[in-house]
Amino acid sequence: MFVAERSTGHLIEVLDTQALFNPHKSRIKGSMHYGEEAQDPEFYEKSDLAFPSGEALPKCWTDPDYRLKP
Repeated sequence: MFVAERSTGHLIEVLDTQALFNPHKSRIKGSMHYGEEAQDPEFYEKSDLAFPSGEALPKCWTDPDYRLKP
């Protein structure tokens, strides 16, 4: 699965989708796809990520208390 870095738009291949879906995890491990080849894996803050279309990640992936908020 790919997400995009909001500030640059560069694609990041998510290497741990369970962490992406878990609202209690604030970071995911991914590999940026920029340039000739994929870069070495590193951690990215979910708050800095969006879908490649520009749409924000769902609240249920980023906020553990999403059900308590109106």
